[in-house]
Amino acid sequence: MSPIEVYKMLPMTNCKECGESNCMAFAAKLVNREATLPECPLLMEPKHTEAYNKLWMLLKPAVKAVEVGTGDKSVTLGGEYVLYRHEFTYFNLPSIAIDLSDEMPQEEFEARIKIADEFEYEYIGMQLSLDMIALRSTSNDPATFEAAARKATDLTEMPLLLCALTPDVMEQALSAVGNKRPLIYAATKDNWKEMADLALKYNCPLVASAPFHLDALKSLARTLTEYGVVDIVLDPGTQWDEGIGKTLDNFTILRWDAINEEEEYLGFPLLGAPIVAWTEEADDPLINEWNEAMLTSALITRYSDILVVHSVSGWSLLPLVFLRQNLYTDPRKPVSVEAGVFNYGNPNEGSPVLLTTNFALTYYTVASDIEGAKMDCYLVVVDSEGLSVESAVAGRKMTADTVAEALVTFEVGDLVNHRHLIIPGRAARLSGEIKETSGWTVSVGPLDSSGAAKFVEDNWPPKTD
Repeated sequence: MSPIEVYKMLPMTNCKECGESNCMAFAAKLVNREATLPECPLLMEPKHTEAYNKLWMLLKPAVKAVEVGTGDKSVTLGGEYVLYRHEFTYFNLPSIAIDLSDEMPQEEFEARIKIADEFEYEYIGMQLSLDMIALRSTSNDPATFEAAARKATDLTEMPLLLCALTPDVMEQALSAVGNKRPLIYAATKDNWKEMADLALKYNCPLVASAPFHLDALKSLARTLTEYGVVDIVLDPGTQWDEGIGKTLDNFTILRWDAINEEEEYLGFPLLGAPIVAWTEEADDPLINEWNEAMLTSALITRYSDILVVHSVSGWSLLPLVFLRQNLYTDPRKPVSVEAGVFNYGNPNEGSPVLLTTNFALTYYTVASDIEGAKMDCYLVVVDSEGLSVESAVAGRKMTADTVAEALVTFEVGDLVNHRHLIIPGRAARLSGEIKETSGWTVSVGPLDSSGAAKFVEDNWPPKTD
């Protein structure tokens, strides 16, 4: 689809109420999924309903977006447009849900929620965290499940996945926490009507489950849709050991059919349960954790939109959130930080001034090396459109002119009583041009920022001519 196709269905008034300079610019943003239809107030008026509906059919994701939870910690499952990341981008991180049971000892119950709630890791400027709590009814007792659901919502604002196949058990829990919009697990061929009624009554999303029977899963999703359930998640079944191949095949088939075959009743988020790796506990629990981490990784790459895991060990969770984040960053936009000048340690007017680009990985690597060495310095970060030093120099995104401009814009000269800049070794070819353009003396630092501290120790203050 081209922006001109979208533009022709917009009001074409260039009113700028969407924040763009004209309707064509807004159309381009719609095509790139950088804006949404409701951002055009005129389009939301009754007289444009037909155009809105046509645009929605053109622009809606192949995989429906399903919101779980309420407030700031709500999560969106699905909402994806493409099978392969490089075709466009993935939008909504698959949610990782930590497993609890309603018969779990109180101390363990509270500890696991605390771990899930407080899990956080800063990764190249992004805060990585966990997303949901999966509460299972192992007691099959309505009162016990209700009490556990109440307790979970008292301890955390994270969305819940409520797991109970008995409608009476599920209903009592929903009567207590249904206003939090939990995800209901699950509707099957045997209980679908009762579960659908609960989903409609409490306005909650519902999982349709038909393990390892894709035709039955499609039929169930169609039945629920025609019954009036709008927000559906599909559970195609998860197995470990000999069943892992079939598991991954099914997830791939479902996403392929939803996107490439436009199968209406398969265009929903997918639920994976790597917790099955704990079905048979090994002599050493580390083996179960290792197996679960491997299966989770595979399901992240094979289109699972929510994953239920049991392990809360940092060594097993950290690689998962790294993998997830790397897959779900926009390949069209390099991960970057804001350009500027940053202080490290306690710099003064005689402190060294270092230079780097605003590619996030480069910046955070340099910053980490500076902080680790306890250096007192200034770091000038040049806007290189998110490219690393070597790429920015080769692609002319960091030039003598942009460096000189940064020194002036960020008023670096007012911070120090010298005019001496240390540039990365990979930008050595620019040293002469930077000196000529900016008027600053230039030293070429090491190729790797890990050597910056030793370089400064040996060469600062610089010798005067």
